[in-house]
Amino acid sequence: MNSPLVRITQKGLYCEAGDFFIDPSGPVSKAVITHGHGDHARKGSRKYLTTQTGEAILRARLGDVSLQTLPYQETLRIGDVALSFHPAGHILGSSQIRIEHRGEVWVVSGDYKLAKDKTCAPFEPVPCHTFLTESTFANPRYVFPETKVVIHQIEDWWRENQASEKTSVLFAYALGKAQRILSEIDHSLGPIWIHPDIEKMNKAYEKTGVFLPKTNVFSSTVNLPKRSLVLIPPVRASAKLLRNAGAISKGFTSGWAQTTQEHHRQTMDRGFILSDHADWNELQTAIFSTGATQIYTSHGSADYLADFLTEQGLCASVFGSEKTQE
Repeated sequence: MNSPLVRITQKGLYCEAGDFFIDPSGPVSKAVITHGHGDHARKGSRKYLTTQTGEAILRARLGDVSLQTLPYQETLRIGDVALSFHPAGHILGSSQIRIEHRGEVWVVSGDYKLAKDKTCAPFEPVPCHTFLTESTFANPRYVFPETKVVIHQIEDWWRENQASEKTSVLFAYALGKAQRILSEIDHSLGPIWIHPDIEKMNKAYEKTGVFLPKTNVFSSTVNLPKRSLVLIPPVRASAKLLRNAGAISKGFTSGWAQTTQEHHRQTMDRGFILSDHADWNELQTAIFSTGATQIYTSHGSADYLADFLTEQGLCASVFGSEKTQE
């Protein structure tokens, strides 16, 4: 059996034929980045490669680094492999990485979704021999509603809070989720305030040509007007930050909202099922669309997905469980 084109090492996914790492967990010489979320793009590497549309986000996250960019679908030779980025539909600039070596094609999915999103390029099926897929929501219980349905639920919640003279505080990730909400929600309902972390990412989006409606930036010293909608990253949630908000109602946005309503009931008033990952049905659609004869699953419910795909007649296993691990 030939050695795998990509394998797991202590620093993450490694392609020996190209001598580069994909979304490494620590500093390396060459880091190829699928997208700008903090668990994929980390500081300390000598050189970075990412998509052209992901440049502003990566610079906002990593600072002044040695960064090369590549447009979607354009091929770059790295060592003995041909590499190209393809839209993943996860957030702005997110990509699947296609790697070809001596006629063998692997695609590393990164994080992806098939749901419509105005703020990023849609997922593109990439034919390959081997597909390495994420498995975050790989369980039949995770079937998400359409984006417009969830946005209408958020708007109705906002109206209900306005009628009660409350400020609506919605927890949403600063990168991806917040911009998706801002691009869809009805801004005529009232003033929208955002945390500085979200404003930083909004500016990166604008540098890339994605313009979002005007919002107000708040801090702990701002007296938030009643009836406002306030977007805050979950990691910034604190009583001190909201001490001038008056009466509030708290909500959160996540795919996990489908199964964690009880868990959050003591701290949150509402949960909205809005994910930037593929749900159970989307995972299957994406995987079968590649035509891959070998499927590797990773993250989340990797075991469950691999077992299911095997039952469907595919050659599937959890990545790292065989000879893909160093």
